[in-house]
Amino acid sequence: MENNDLNFDNRVPLEELRNTVEQIKAELAQVIVGQKDFVELLIVSILADGHALIEGVPGIAKTITAKLFAKTLKTNFSRIQFTPDLMPSDILGTSVFNMKTSEFDFKKGPIFSNIILIDEINRAPAKTQAALFETMEERQATIDGTTYKMDEPFMVLATQNPIEQEGTYALPEAQLDRFLFKIKVNYPSVEEEIQIIQTHHERKGEKPQDAIKPVLTPQKLVEFKKNIHEVIVEKKIMDYIANIIASTRNHPHLYLGASPRASIATLTAAKAFAAMAGRDFVIPEDVKKALVPVLNHRVILTPEREMEGMTTENVVNMIMESVEIPR
Repeated sequence: MENNDLNFDNRVPLEELRNTVEQIKAELAQVIVGQKDFVELLIVSILADGHALIEGVPGIAKTITAKLFAKTLKTNFSRIQFTPDLMPSDILGTSVFNMKTSEFDFKKGPIFSNIILIDEINRAPAKTQAALFETMEERQATIDGTTYKMDEPFMVLATQNPIEQEGTYALPEAQLDRFLFKIKVNYPSVEEEIQIIQTHHERKGEKPQDAIKPVLTPQKLVEFKKNIHEVIVEKKIMDYIANIIASTRNHPHLYLGASPRASIATLTAAKAFAAMAGRDFVIPEDVKKALVPVLNHRVILTPEREMEGMTTENVVNMIMESVEIPR
């Protein structure tokens, strides 16, 4: 996809979007050390109108990063800690009898917000998870026969502990599919760890969220999302995505391949990556960036490969190397 004229004009005005993304990254970098990929994937999720599942061991700043990310957007934020005794009404809300009017008033639960951080999603029972996933998918909740729409933007960021931890319920595949990305967050490097300690020491007790200023308004976000829909995708890029996703369905290392929803997720995320780079057309690199977080939770390794210590990332990378890149 050569472009000899390097001063080409974008059909879609992306300069402002690109600058805003850089500002969000700069704000978060004041507090969050490293985690550049994590932050970038959170930004792609909100631009692509998706939800993100964040996996990693406790204590590696999953919650604080999500919380500070919400603060860079001028929106409402709520946090729900999932526990084994949490009921659907605890997240959706309940009808309360009003003595004055002799009618039931609906008291909205914490899900009625813009960015919702769900801590330890895999600790809650199945029916609470089901109520949440319905709201995520439909962007509305039906309580006592009345339907309540969610305000825009509406994004769920859910953290989950690795399944080996005690007291966790594995999320069913159909529910995992509702997330655009599964972002795996790893331990920092030694250099980053030193920087984390220094930053904490220099803050002298000041709260990290006090350092973060809002960068993006909901109105601007709606405009940016429209810009992303306008990004050009050539037929050969669509074929490339389809071939990769189809390869997951008959791969010897995979017990379960990806659904067509994965193809659409890859396409949407690739468009967002292109726009963030200031380009109004998708290149194969955008697709590659999207594939691991999109497929992380949608494909399942065969038990033999899992026992050998292979990861879904390994298999996704193998597939990417085997499918011809469009020129």
